[in-house]
Amino acid sequence: MSAPDAILERAAAGKRLEPDEILELFRSAPLLPLGWAASRVRERMVPGGEATYIVDRNINTTDACAQRCRFCAFRTDPGDPADDVLPFGAIARKVAETVASGGTGILLQGGIHPGLGIEWYEALLRRLKETFPHVHLHAFSAPEIVFLAKKERLGVAEVIRRLHAAGLDSIPGGGAEILEDATRRRIGCLGKASTAEWLEVHREAHRQGIRTTATMMFGVGEPYEARVEHLSVIRELQDETGGFTAFIPWTFQDTNTELEGEVEPSGGYDYLRTLAISRIALDNIVHVQGSWVTQGPKIGQVSLHFGANDLGSIMIEENVVAAAGARHRMTQAQMERTIVGAGFTPRQRRTLHEPL
Repeated sequence: MSAPDAILERAAAGKRLEPDEILELFRSAPLLPLGWAASRVRERMVPGGEATYIVDRNINTTDACAQRCRFCAFRTDPGDPADDVLPFGAIARKVAETVASGGTGILLQGGIHPGLGIEWYEALLRRLKETFPHVHLHAFSAPEIVFLAKKERLGVAEVIRRLHAAGLDSIPGGGAEILEDATRRRIGCLGKASTAEWLEVHREAHRQGIRTTATMMFGVGEPYEARVEHLSVIRELQDETGGFTAFIPWTFQDTNTELEGEVEPSGGYDYLRTLAISRIALDNIVHVQGSWVTQGPKIGQVSLHFGANDLGSIMIEENVVAAAGARHRMTQAQMERTIVGAGFTPRQRRTLHEPL
C-alpha cells in the first residue's frame, strides 16, 4: 500500500492526521481516492443523504477600502468618485427583497473604510434588527473588526461585545485568505490582519458565545505547506473553542486583480483535491461547504462527493467574486435540482445550520 493510500485508510477510519501526513496528501494523493476518503469522513460526521443550502444575500456596505490586497477586484480608494457607502434605505430594501424571496439571513461586510467608526456599525445593526428582527445578521469580517479596534483604541473583545449588543448574530470567515504570513505579505493582505489577529477575533467571538465560520481562499501561488498551516491553525482553534460552524474553501479568481497573469489560479482538479483534504484534515468541523459560486454548478455537484455536505447560498446578490470574473447564479429551484442530480436530498437551512 502506498503512503497516500495508508494515510487515507487512517483518515477514513476516523484517525486524526498529522500535518506531515496532510502535506503528503497534497503532494501525491490521487483525486479519486481522496474523494473516497472524504466521503467516508463526511458520512461519519453528517450521516444521511441530505445536502443543505441557504437562501440569503451578500450585501457590501462599502467598496471603499484603505487596504490594497493584490487579489481584490472590488475595492475603490476612499474618497474616489466611485467610493460608495450604502445608505440604510438601500440596505433595508435589499433585506426586504431577501425576506420576500424566502431568505433568512444576510451576510453583511465591506471594505475597510477609514471614515466609518464603530458607532456607524452599531447604528446599522440596531436599525436592521428593529426593522427585521427575525433576520440573522452574519456580519463584519475579522479585518473589519481589527480595524475598528485600532481606530477606536478599543480591545477586540470590546468591539465584538458592542457589535453583538447592537444586533450582530455571527461573524463570517472573510479575510482569512491563506493563514500563513509569508503568503499574506506577498498578496498584500498582511496589513489588514495577520494570521494571529484573524485567529484572535474568532477566538474572542467564540469566548463570547458567538459562532463564526472559517474560510480559505487558495490558488494565489502559495506552497502546499501554507495550505497545511492554514488547516492546522483552524483545527487547533476549533479544538480550543468549538466555535466554528463550517469551513468554506474556494479558489482565487484573478480577473481584474493585480495578481492576474502573475499566478496560475486553481481549476476544478486542484479545487476538488483541496476540498477533500480539507474535509479529511478538519476532523472537528462538522460542515464543509462546496463552492459552486467559483467553480460552477457542475463542480458544485461533484463537490458533494468530495466531502462537502452543503452548497451555501443561492446568492441572490454577490459582488466581490463577481468583480473578479465569477458570475455563477442559481435560483432556489435550480439549487434543489442540482442537489437532487448529485444523488442527495436538498434541505434549506438557516445561517448556523439549524433546520428551517
